[in-house]
Amino acid sequence: MNRTLSFKHINKLAIPALIAGISEPILSITDTAIVGNMEVNATESLAAVGIVGTFISMLIWVLGQTRSAISSIVSQYVGANKVDKIKNLPAQAIFIITSLSIIIIITTFPFTNTIFKLYNASGLILNYTSEYYKIRVFGFPFTLFSIAVFGTFRGLQNTYYPMIIAIIGALSNIILDIVLVFGIEGFLPAMNIKGAAWASLISQCIMAILSAYYLLKKTDIPLKLSFPFNKEINRFIIMILNLFVRTLALNATLYFATRFATGYGTAYIAAYTIAINLWFFGAFFIDGYASAGNILSGKLYGAKDYKALIALSNKLMRYGIVVGITLAIIGGIGYFPLGRLFSQDPEVLNLFYNTFWIVLVMQPICALAFIFDGMFKGLGMMKFLRNILLFSTFLIFIPILFLLDSFDYKLHAIFFAMTLWMIARGLPLIIFFRKKFLTLSQNH
Repeated sequence: MNRTLSFKHINKLAIPALIAGISEPILSITDTAIVGNMEVNATESLAAVGIVGTFISMLIWVLGQTRSAISSIVSQYVGANKVDKIKNLPAQAIFIITSLSIIIIITTFPFTNTIFKLYNASGLILNYTSEYYKIRVFGFPFTLFSIAVFGTFRGLQNTYYPMIIAIIGALSNIILDIVLVFGIEGFLPAMNIKGAAWASLISQCIMAILSAYYLLKKTDIPLKLSFPFNKEINRFIIMILNLFVRTLALNATLYFATRFATGYGTAYIAAYTIAINLWFFGAFFIDGYASAGNILSGKLYGAKDYKALIALSNKLMRYGIVVGITLAIIGGIGYFPLGRLFSQDPEVLNLFYNTFWIVLVMQPICALAFIFDGMFKGLGMMKFLRNILLFSTFLIFIPILFLLDSFDYKLHAIFFAMTLWMIARGLPLIIFFRKKFLTLSQNH
């Protein structure tokens, strides 16, 4: 059996990637749990964290696609034994992406209130949203730097160092959240929602510093910017542009979901915030196997080993279904304690408990969609991913959301629409992949 496809080898990549992947939702979940248990305006603060979290996620997902593009190119060169030819590409990619992130800070910071009014935020929620965002946004370049380095490590078939960085970042965030939000009596005053923002920013800085250290110490990839641009920079930019459009479509889903939830009232957006953060946790959890698919599919595609690609997809489908069902079962067992972890408001908890079961039912569906999403990124087929997201968002999710909302389903409308959205994302990827590579494996 091909060692690359062994259970041990796949898990050697998947499990560290899984641990690294859940660091981002842990940052948001920690903020959500800590802020939701504050003594001062906890529900309004929780709503603000949810709104800003959605917007920050949109920015990170739009520009954070650097990771997938770098990983795809590097892994294909690893498979072809030509990695020396793209050594200067990561530094150039990091330069491009961090420059864009600085432009985004400059263009969004003065218009913070205007941006979040588009999410139906007003009054105290708008004030808290603005306070939180104006601190957290400065972590954006550091996050993108770390993401680009993680992509480089993935391309090199290494998920161990990103895991170490992510663990330290997540632990730092948890400790700083507790200290800065609640304060230390007689030493440090409670900073409330601003403390949560500072905790995230400092953690992102720590992760960026560690990312630079490990890349320079553990690989031959330089961080010094050099010219002329690598010959693969054009393919990198085309991948980024396709992923950019794709991610805008993805975030259109999150925008409408958050906007509708906010419009239903403070308790609704608070309950939605808890549910969507747990959905993100599940998404990033399964991303471990999606990352293994990304890493290995790029390498096998570069080596033109199409039979192994088919075998890899079959294995990852089985693993994904098992992980998805396991997440659903764990969520079911911890159904009520999970709600109380994030809020003590009876109205918020009632809305959450009435909705969370849909998130759990989605998990196996999401697992398959995310795994094939990762594989297509490894193959560099970003255009196809773009088209699938445009279709599933604008022809499935948004029309169904408006239809179900007209029947006053509220949070159920959002999560039912998301379930159908995930089916529309995953099924075409599976069909296209098997049709294309079964043919290639027979002819090669």
